[in-house]
Amino acid sequence: MKPARHALDLLVVIVAVGAVVEVVLRDDDAATAPLVASAAVLALILPLLARRRSPFLAPTWLWLLAAALSFLDGRLVVGSAFVYAAGLISAFLIGSLRDERQGRIGLAIVAGSAAIIALNDPNHTLSEVLLIPATFALAWLGGFAHRERAEQVLRAEQRALQAEREREVAARIAVAEERARIARELHDIVAHAVSVMVLQTGAVRHRLPPELDEDIDALRGVEETGRSALGEMRRLLGAMRRGDDSAELAPQPGLARLDDLLGEVRRAGLPVDLQVEGEPVPLPVAIDLSAYRIVQEGLTNALKHAHAGQAHVRIGYGEDELRIQVLDDGDGSAPANGAGHGLVGVRERVHLYGGEMTAGAATGGGFRLSTTLPLKEYGA
Repeated sequence: MKPARHALDLLVVIVAVGAVVEVVLRDDDAATAPLVASAAVLALILPLLARRRSPFLAPTWLWLLAAALSFLDGRLVVGSAFVYAAGLISAFLIGSLRDERQGRIGLAIVAGSAAIIALNDPNHTLSEVLLIPATFALAWLGGFAHRERAEQVLRAEQRALQAEREREVAARIAVAEERARIARELHDIVAHAVSVMVLQTGAVRHRLPPELDEDIDALRGVEETGRSALGEMRRLLGAMRRGDDSAELAPQPGLARLDDLLGEVRRAGLPVDLQVEGEPVPLPVAIDLSAYRIVQEGLTNALKHAHAGQAHVRIGYGEDELRIQVLDDGDGSAPANGAGHGLVGVRERVHLYGGEMTAGAATGGGFRLSTTLPLKEYGA
């Protein structure tokens, strides 16, 4: 933007210098002395340099002064090609004014002054009186079109910035909602484990003989601590749960229920096959649940968003990692609904366990979702 502004300043200076040289060297019978004529054309053109401070007055000044000078010397203005160029620049600047009312007033000044200047030319013709104002009106129209385009670009940039801000906000909301969902699921897992520990501790305590009173008190303390922890977890979950959320009463799913999920997807109209590599091993409950959710999201994307005709699920059991891949032959797109679902949830789950995730267009078409979940540190 700044180089263009300085380029126009340089052009104005060049036009002013050229106009001075032109009036000094002209050999016709001028009514104005060269020195006075030089000062006049400088007074016409150089105020254009103040267009940023006076966007309306600076360009219209040229036309008002030129019309006045034409009554003193009818050939002073029309006899200079550089003054003509300055007039085009001025008309363009007036047309590009942001204030439409000033722009319309400026157009009237341009057309009226051009007609006066043409009429005051001793050698004018009727066609010149009509064509000269029309020429500068076209320059004004060019400035008007430039302003409209600049405003369209500005509005497009503002819309893009607003859309980017909305996407960022939606992404943050999606992450927060997905983390809350993961926390609720983990609550069920941890609460179940703690409940079993409390019950087993109580069973052991009741079987101990009365003489082991210190051991009985220690176990009673463990039970109380466990029940207190469960209560705190329930209160925390209640604070995280939204008003329209309801508790999930069904057991949390895992890879053992993968056949049921694939059956639902097939009934929905998407053929899908399953390939298991390696020897299946018992998985930590949280890892098992996350693996199921990852496959579920990959198939949901293929079914609802990618317009796929076939999907493939691959589960790979390694010595210290679980590999999951969902591949479809759709259009390679992934949803970006910003509603707390989709790849946001998958990414949160994978990062929670220190795993890796890649998602994108597959070689040869379609969409590929690949994740790796570590098992070694979780004792799988």
